[in-house]
Amino acid sequence: MHLLLTGISPRAVRVLFDNEFHPSCLEASIKKEYGKLYDLKKKHVINAAQWNLLFPSSGAPNSNTFDVTLMVALLRNLTNFPPPVGGYDQLPMCLDTTPTADLARIKHYRNQLAHHDDGKIKSTLFTTAWEDISGAVRRIGGQHMEEECKELRSKHLDQSTVPWNIRVQIKSYRYSKTVNLQPGRHK
Repeated sequence: MHLLLTGISPRAVRVLFDNEFHPSCLEASIKKEYGKLYDLKKKHVINAAQWNLLFPSSGAPNSNTFDVTLMVALLRNLTNFPPPVGGYDQLPMCLDTTPTADLARIKHYRNQLAHHDDGKIKSTLFTTAWEDISGAVRRIGGQHMEEECKELRSKHLDQSTVPWNIRVQIKSYRYSKTVNLQPGRHK
């Protein structure tokens, strides 16, 4: 699920983003919207790191450096896309397959799964989330990205395919199960 949300779905969002803000016009579009962007920065919708990506000290902005949060914020605030029926902060109804609903869907699951402290989810949530996310990826990113989702779901994960931060969490979890790590019990 982590690889789906951090590897494939950001690229799908970027396809939609680049269609709306073509890379050859991105810098001009950002400069034209400076006032709106500055207001979003003051409202803490855009943070300092994201601001630096929009207005780099050298060179032009590049959507390849933008994360999902920034791309969704720009699509949400600088385009005429109608918001999903329940807004961007709710999981859309399954029948709502508009681009903005798909953005909200990806954002919802990314946020929901990021707050699972133990890294575990119920198999029913996994199945529902995977289908929702991969459907959104297909609709906004294209059929080839749906194929990537299918391959990822059945892929054997080994040390080379698991991101380093997840490997560290797994090792820590295994270590804590073999050693009693209660506070104040070790010297």
